[in-house]
Amino acid sequence: MTFALIGFAVVLVLAFLRMPLGVALGLVGLVGFSELSNYRAGISNAARLVIDSGQSYGLSVVPLFILMGLMVDRGGMAKELYRAAYTFLGHRRGGLAMSTIVACGMFSAICGSSLATAATMSKVSMPEMRRYKYDDSLATASIAAGGTLGILIPPSVILVIYGLITNASVGKLFIAGVLPGIIGVLFYLGAVMFVVSRNPDAGPAGEKSNWGERLVALRDVWATLGLFIFVIGGIYVGAFTPTEAAGMGAAGAIAIAYFRGALTWKVVMEVARETTLTTAKLFVVVFGAMIFSNFVNRAGLPDALLNIAQGFDFPPLGVIFVIILIYLILGCVFESLSMILLTVPIFAPLVQGLGFDLIWFGILVVVATEISLITPPIGMNVFVLKGVLKDVSVQTIFKGVTPFWVADIFRIILLALVPGIALILPSMM
Repeated sequence: MTFALIGFAVVLVLAFLRMPLGVALGLVGLVGFSELSNYRAGISNAARLVIDSGQSYGLSVVPLFILMGLMVDRGGMAKELYRAAYTFLGHRRGGLAMSTIVACGMFSAICGSSLATAATMSKVSMPEMRRYKYDDSLATASIAAGGTLGILIPPSVILVIYGLITNASVGKLFIAGVLPGIIGVLFYLGAVMFVVSRNPDAGPAGEKSNWGERLVALRDVWATLGLFIFVIGGIYVGAFTPTEAAGMGAAGAIAIAYFRGALTWKVVMEVARETTLTTAKLFVVVFGAMIFSNFVNRAGLPDALLNIAQGFDFPPLGVIFVIILIYLILGCVFESLSMILLTVPIFAPLVQGLGFDLIWFGILVVVATEISLITPPIGMNVFVLKGVLKDVSVQTIFKGVTPFWVADIFRIILLALVPGIALILPSMM
């Protein structure tokens, strides 16, 4: 156990020294495994893991969902989703912020990236909220918080990576994320209502739409919503695997972009290049995490943690809340993917040893990492918004997101106490 903790500390030091996380994990895992056995065995183990994982059919789901998300982004679907949400909510106090959150939820359902959701929706909804003189803190916070839904509402690349590390069913992880994602939208709407109840001037009401305008807006988004229902519904009823769903989803996104006139040769080349680069970066960190996971398991850290928890006669649910607290603390200094890759190899065997479901734990982990996207000082979504909105300070955005991450704390406590919220849909697959 001591050797594994030293390895974990070395990874943290290397990460703070700006070494790429995948390289740091792989290097420490290789050296650590070799010291526990011999260097020939360590190199052989690392090579086998990389080759086997690289040839894995299931891993092809990653580039396909990335391609799907990029095509959705280029197809200009975010503006139509925002308009549809606005026709139903825009006339309320804080209605534009609520519309932004609902649109983020729908956009993330076909995009799968929190950062892309936040960046795209900032261009779509921020001009409207400024036209109605929304307070900058509420306007930017609704975009930053709504963007976090991208890593939970399926399809989610983070859930895919969690499934690869833990050997959990990616299809069940996707379905398990649906209800917690919807609850997240509702809690965020409640946060907006709380803000405007205390300061009505922060979110003035917009114009009221009639039912004719609402029906027209819904007609414009039928293809986008249909793509989500087709992909996730197909997985749920068992019509196809997550990998097959990713392929058909990518093909559907390309078709939608083509019929909308957005599929130019330039767009194709940009999307292909970005998909390749993003996939390569993710594969490096996934391979590194797998090598590190083998070292940690060989060193006996998960078993040691399980024995400690059982030795102190700590209730299993208490251990879960301690893990959640660790994630919330780590979220202040690590971005989401780094946090998952560092901790899941350690915590997943412990959680499984305590008798908990890894699908449920995966949803808890992702919700915890959602919070890290909007908490200081890292808050990746906050800095993405700052990059797009040059005239808004980081302090203003962080001030605005406080009610939203408080809402997330209540949501993660609810999911921990009521596992059925995450598990009821997967159990019916």
